[in-house]
Amino acid sequence: MADFPFFLPRLTVVGAGPGDPDLLTLRGAKALATADVVLYDALANDALLAHVRHGVPLIFVGKRSGFKAYTQEGINDLIVQQAYRHGHVVRLKGGDPFVFGRGREEMLYAEAHGLATAYVPGISSAVAAAGSLGIPATHRGLSEGFRVLTGTTADDQLSAALLEAAQSPRTTTVILMGMSRLAEIAKVFARYGGAGLPAAVIQNGTLPTARAVAGTVADIAGRASAAGLSAPAVIVLGEVVRLMKPSAAAAAEVPAELLTYAQVA
Repeated sequence: MADFPFFLPRLTVVGAGPGDPDLLTLRGAKALATADVVLYDALANDALLAHVRHGVPLIFVGKRSGFKAYTQEGINDLIVQQAYRHGHVVRLKGGDPFVFGRGREEMLYAEAHGLATAYVPGISSAVAAAGSLGIPATHRGLSEGFRVLTGTTADDQLSAALLEAAQSPRTTTVILMGMSRLAEIAKVFARYGGAGLPAAVIQNGTLPTARAVAGTVADIAGRASAAGLSAPAVIVLGEVVRLMKPSAAAAAEVPAELLTYAQVA
């Protein structure tokens, strides 16, 4: 409950970062410390809730493997209800809320219902998961840029943007929410001559429980399946996969021919 009788109903959407609780921003920690209620996702590390004052309501609204604690519409309504009841609602979302996190969508709903809103960026797993293993999004001579795509659209179709990405081998492609369609995604890239393109899948990036496999577009789906990797995970397609740290590459059993650049570096 807010500490004063007249309070401003407001929402702060906070990026929880890629998993490691130490990667929460200082501004994110300050927002949690001033929260009157926290709505948190499955991808937000529970350790971050230690920043919240004792007695503040903590409400889990996550979605995992088909299970939904609340529908998106239910979450939107809950934000508004809790703001008018308690004051400052902090919506804690994994990664960065504006990278396939529906963060702005929730803010727009809140604003339409009279709430003040604020956004606190988070470190996105789209860059950090692979980066924690030594795989950069860009690298001079290997990648001229990078794009972050969803594996599937709202109607469960493969993203049309994959076709363009498959025809741009000099650009790193990072795919979120694509594990269930990994084999199909690989076929799209192979169709445009990318069967030999280096590829990696990282699960639980930045955490002690991180696991990864690497190979090529031609075999990445089989390698990920054999290793038992599952969603949520980040898929990286591009020459930058060759730069994976030797220690990470050894753990992932990466074919030696994929580490040419790493060995030279």
